Amino acid sequence: METTVKPNTPLVTHIYTADPSAHVFEGKIYIYPSHDLDHDDPSNDNGDQYKMEDYHVLSMDDFDSPCIDHGEVLHVKDVPWAKKQMWAPDAAYKNNMYYLFFPARDHDDIFRIGVATSPHPAGPFTPQESYIPGSFSIDPAVLIDDDQKAYMYFGGLWGGQLEKWQSGTFDPADEGPDPSAPALGPMVAELSEDMLTFKEAPQEIYILDEDGSPIFASDEERRFFEGAWVHKHNGCYYLSYSTGTTHYIVYAMSQNPQGPYTYKGKILEPVLGWTTHHSIVHVDGKPYLFYHDCSLSDGVNHKRSVKFTELTYNEDGTIQTISPYQT
Repeated sequence: METTVKPNTPLVTHIYTADPSAHVFEGKIYIYPSHDLDHDDPSNDNGDQYKMEDYHVLSMDDFDSPCIDHGEVLHVKDVPWAKKQMWAPDAAYKNNMYYLFFPARDHDDIFRIGVATSPHPAGPFTPQESYIPGSFSIDPAVLIDDDQKAYMYFGGLWGGQLEKWQSGTFDPADEGPDPSAPALGPMVAELSEDMLTFKEAPQEIYILDEDGSPIFASDEERRFFEGAWVHKHNGCYYLSYSTGTTHYIVYAMSQNPQGPYTYKGKILEPVLGWTTHHSIVHVDGKPYLFYHDCSLSDGVNHKRSVKFTELTYNEDGTIQTISPYQT
């Protein structure tokens, strides 16, 4: 029997889901998560425990409706260039087409970002033959701005390989900036009109403190780690992301989609499990945060579950911090 989903409870319990990218398409709420496999292999800092092979699409008519799993919409075996690890995806709508953007390791074990298309928001999706030229790292998120320009934000440290690209080419020995140096920011690139290539070379986004100084790599409560997401509210751009090692979702604000962004504070306190990854979507004018934790698996880091909760803006546009387990 189908039941409605309550805030801060798993959207589905028959599979493990993570990294939710939520959108309103065709009057419904669609969620594009990654799909955690149920296995018992050990974890490491390279993320080898996250073995995801395919994507499912979830949807709800509204927040008083059941969550529907539309089944497998894309599998790694159907992607010619991809070898493994179909990690956090996102979706966008333009040109009367739905685009699914996803990271995966290519046959050289380098993370790239691919595109698959469908005329329907629930898929199935047909992948392009190759990854986006010039793409690298993980966690693509796409904003289509009011002027219809589309921007992709991406990047992740450690297993996400962002440090390996500091020279402009992949260097497996590169370990990232010194703790006393500015932290690496996420990357941004404007997409071409057909949404299949970058219009320009990706550029790093600068995240600054309130004094205009860069946030340093040692500042693990504020520096970017992975999971960038950009949404717009009252004409302002909000860049939110995971801090990784300190397990917060935090945010920064800008008047320009490509930054620089000014750090403002925390959105979500740590959840059960190591990773934290989210999206923010407005439904009927109200903001909601989608996120994941490991409550369904009693804390197993690679067996996660997608949840949602309401988000609240203050009068000055800042965001109130959410405690995920506070009743």
